[in-house]
Parts: sequence; C-alpha cells; structure tokens
Amino acid sequence: MGMGPARVSRNDSFEAEALPHMRSLYGTAYRLTRNAHDAEDLVQETLLRAYRSFDRYTPGSNMRAWLYTILHRTRTDSLRRRGRSPETVVLAGDGPGVAGGQEGAATGHDIARALEELPEVFRTAVVLRDVEEFSYQEIARIVETPIGTVMSRICRGRALLRQRLKGTA
Repeated sequence: MGMGPARVSRNDSFEAEALPHMRSLYGTAYRLTRNAHDAEDLVQETLLRAYRSFDRYTPGSNMRAWLYTILHRTRTDSLRRRGRSPETVVLAGDGPGVAGGQEGAATGHDIARALEELPEVFRTAVVLRDVEEFSYQEIARIVETPIGTVMSRICRGRALLRQRLKGTA
C-alpha cells in the first residue's frame, strides 16, 4: 500500500511541471559551472530541492523562475561550501567596447568561450537575461538582488563580452 493517490499525484504534478525545464536548467548550469559533471550535479541537486519543497510551489505561478531561483541558491551554497564567493571585477570605463555590427563577426564558439571567462555574477546575469530571456524583475527575484544591481551586472557583463570578443572580429 505505502503510496497513496496524493503521493502519486504529487509525483505526477512535479514531473509535469518541472521536468520540461530540465534541458534549459542544464544549459544554464553548464554555462555557470563550465563543467558537464558539475552541471549535472547542480541540476540534480536543484531538482531534488525543488521536489522536497514542491508543496510550497503555487500551482499556476512561474515554475521556470521558481526552478532558476533554486538553481541559483544551490550554486551559491555550493560555492560557499568550497570557500569561494562569486567574483566581481571593476571595469575601466563603461563605454561600448565594440562598434555596432562587429559582434556578428564572432562565432558561437567565440561567444561561448568569452561567456565562460566572465566573472560568475556577470555570467549569471547575462545568461539569465540574454540566453534564458528572463525579465529584469524575474532575475532580481532569482538572484535575490535589487533590480538596479541586476541591470548593472548585465550592462557590465555585456561590456566584458564585447571587450573579449573585440579580438575575434
């Protein structure tokens, strides 16, 4: 007997709501960790935490943003356990690094490599905005940071990307 209808219903609901996001979670996890094994571990831990707290998820709300919030917290917890913190850098000037149109000369591989080289806080913000297409408000909730800080990180992250891609044009 052990598993009653409520248990099966919860499992089915979780699978139906969360699992369609697994591929994009993995893509983001890979961009953050820069390692397939670490990305798999991060997604697995994210889904485990999501399942354990699924009773707190409000059906009909934004499952994708909820999962990305858990992913971000899981990544942050992992870095803290290792005694690291997300990196930041100070940019010398915020002006555009590449004139319009030149970014198109960079290949997908160049962009992926440049993205991997960004300090984590900027990489996270740029990936959530430009790859996963979250709104600024959603990103602010996911990373638990004021929206102005999120906008600044996206701007600085894009500037760093342009700087890195300048040599590939």
